[in-house]
Amino acid sequence: MLFGIMLYCIMIFLNRGEEMARLDHLMARRGGGLGVIYGRRRLGKTRLLVEWAAKHDGLYTVADMSSADVQRRYFAQAVSTRLPGFADVEYRDWRSVLSRLAREARLARWRGPIIFDELPYLVLSSPELPSVLQRWNDHEARASRLVVALAGSSQRMMQGLVLSAEDPLYGRAAEILELRPLDPRYLKEAFGRQTPTTLVESYAAWGGVPRYWELAVEQKGTPSVRVERIVLDPLSPLHREPDRILIEEVPSALEVRPVLDAIGAGAHRVSEIAARVGRPATSISRPLERLHGMGLVRREIPFAESEKKSRRSLYKIDDPFFRLWFRVVAPNRGFLAASGRDARISLLNRFWPQLVSLAWEDLCRKRLPFLHPRTPLGELGPWGIASRWWRGKMPEWDIVSESAKGRRLLVGECKWTDRPLNRGSLEKHAREVFSRALPALPESYRDHEIVRALFVPALAPETPRSAHGVILVTNSDVLT
Repeated sequence: MLFGIMLYCIMIFLNRGEEMARLDHLMARRGGGLGVIYGRRRLGKTRLLVEWAAKHDGLYTVADMSSADVQRRYFAQAVSTRLPGFADVEYRDWRSVLSRLAREARLARWRGPIIFDELPYLVLSSPELPSVLQRWNDHEARASRLVVALAGSSQRMMQGLVLSAEDPLYGRAAEILELRPLDPRYLKEAFGRQTPTTLVESYAAWGGVPRYWELAVEQKGTPSVRVERIVLDPLSPLHREPDRILIEEVPSALEVRPVLDAIGAGAHRVSEIAARVGRPATSISRPLERLHGMGLVRREIPFAESEKKSRRSLYKIDDPFFRLWFRVVAPNRGFLAASGRDARISLLNRFWPQLVSLAWEDLCRKRLPFLHPRTPLGELGPWGIASRWWRGKMPEWDIVSESAKGRRLLVGECKWTDRPLNRGSLEKHAREVFSRALPALPESYRDHEIVRALFVPALAPETPRSAHGVILVTNSDVLT
């Protein structure tokens, strides 16, 4: 059990140093202040906040779906662990709870931090709470120099509380943290010594979610074997995971489930998605927007096209685990329930190469701006955000990016192989990349130096790092 707890903490804090530093900076403010922390579930938000509270002798509280009276009672009991006697009275409303909290904290010379986790649950039972918090933060909490953190997993509600000019807490937060998935370069630390292809396969299965990494590391075997044990088996912990994530959103996001099913099955244009779910295309924008806000779906447009004007948008499932689940589990629930282990792995193997290939492309695009300057491609950068490019029947490019100085244009192809690329295969793929027609881009790119690259997981020993004017980029470059 101790090993499991230690492993979980390691997973969560692999790249949470910056977030902890910003929370510590909030705590160091002499006049106190308000922090807002949000992010989709399973990313380690709760553990980060618990560790921060323990570090500064603060108070971590978490809400649930209870009534307002019960919520206040639970909160008062939590406060009494820091301010004895606080729960000895009944509080009729949140204003009286918070007013006394500020007074008692000031007398005790205790500044917090005071953490309200899963704030959306409190707001559901007490819609007036955001306005009450706003007045309390502006006056009593500030006078007591309290450090207060509001947190939640419902991105829709948390963003609405602080990011919209019409909302009560807009402009009040000294720190706003959106927790994102773990950086893929930490896969090496989490999973230990793995081959380059196995690391990419691990990303294809679990993305950057620390909870999934924790479950996977506790298992033995190849990534696909771990997927069978943790996801495909009907009794496994992640077999119904996406449904739980959608249900736990506030308000519930189950109404967007059909859109995820459609995208997972291969519908990527709005018209295709609408046809799959049997709804007018005009009604699809809202669920797509919500899924984008939850970090589950991304909108792709060709490189150099305007986000507002482009008519060639494609919608893809952005999270690798969700992509796997909606491709393999969602349409095959009955089969998985009635089949044994070997049949489940056989089903996964039908989709696995494509899922890993897509994950490899994602990794290459995400990590391109962070390539080390001593790598062959990195020394020609730094590179900006990478996108795909496509148009009609013209050749597609997996990666197109402009250098930060605006002098070079990178065009690249991602080639997934489950074994190191040898010299013969390298020559073949490099020639294809070199001879492929360049993207038809605006005039502003005409004078750029063209850099061609081929991204492959690994190279066989003594294989050169370039061929036919094409630079070879490997997994060791991408995940360093």
